[in-house]
Amino acid sequence: MLLHTSSQDLTSFNTLGLRSTAHALVRYESAAQLAALSELAAQHSRVFVLGGGSNVVLGASLDCLVIKVVSRGIRLVAETDEHWIVEAEAGEVWHDFVDHCLVQGWPGLENLALIPGTVGAAPVQNIGAYGVELDQRFHSLVAWDLKMGSRVEMSADDCGFSYRTSFFKQAEPGRWLIVSVRFCLPKSWQPVLEYPDLKRHAVLGSCSGQATPRRIFDAVCEIRRSKLPDPAVLGNAGSFFKNPIVDAATLRRLRGEYPDIVAYGQVDGTTHKLAAGWLIDRAGWKGRRMGPVGTHERQALVLVNHGGASADDIAHLAQAIKADVLARFGVTLEQEPVAVYC
Repeated sequence: MLLHTSSQDLTSFNTLGLRSTAHALVRYESAAQLAALSELAAQHSRVFVLGGGSNVVLGASLDCLVIKVVSRGIRLVAETDEHWIVEAEAGEVWHDFVDHCLVQGWPGLENLALIPGTVGAAPVQNIGAYGVELDQRFHSLVAWDLKMGSRVEMSADDCGFSYRTSFFKQAEPGRWLIVSVRFCLPKSWQPVLEYPDLKRHAVLGSCSGQATPRRIFDAVCEIRRSKLPDPAVLGNAGSFFKNPIVDAATLRRLRGEYPDIVAYGQVDGTTHKLAAGWLIDRAGWKGRRMGPVGTHERQALVLVNHGGASADDIAHLAQAIKADVLARFGVTLEQEPVAVYC
């Protein structure tokens, strides 16, 4: 059964806490609703699939059908000598899912602890943190083609993963609903501690040989909480800009003027990832405000809603930051959260 409502307030459905109203909203709870969802979607000119609302900038009035994904369920679907294959429904809270896996003795996702959002949204963004990206632990997923009314299983190749993007971010808006995601978690677990903050952590830095999945999970949570505001206290969507990737010539130019610039060599050996937070901080934006929005006082990469902000407020701030960074460094920043103005 579909619980279909009209004129739904979405302010509490996005972690930025932006004022937003949907023309129509339906909650997706189980696969039994999928066929009916396709029929309902066909009655609307536009559709938007909403997970935890942690990676979106919602417009003030969405004249479309919003599908709020709230399905739940976690199960071990297969086991080999080398891996556990774990499947989670799309509406599962990502952080809770990571914690559940550790409780069950299925490690591998601990570096991705405390990332806000749902399991179904994680592949869309190809989330990553502290040296691990989702595609490194991904097995497959089940998606529903709302337009064709069909179930599709997709491999990693089908999903087209790359840095903070996937097939789903490039696909026709509102066509795909991710139903469930499967992860391939290693039995021969090895800690991933290359990220500088983890190396410096009091528990892990001096005794990496004693690192356990739970210790890494706890360390990541502690680091994230020390740097990032809790969306329940101060509205935010986490890191607002991608770390830009530049060629060697650009990095040489920048290092000539800014010897302390933060950059990481990429696996291709020819490009380098710059720290967007460093660029924004050096441009003088850390802790600044523009009306009801601003950048966080401890992390310039995080845009925050101090209260009563709209998508337009966020857009104006983001554009001002991008313009300053481009003028100062000659580097273009790209927004991570998806702007939704349907």
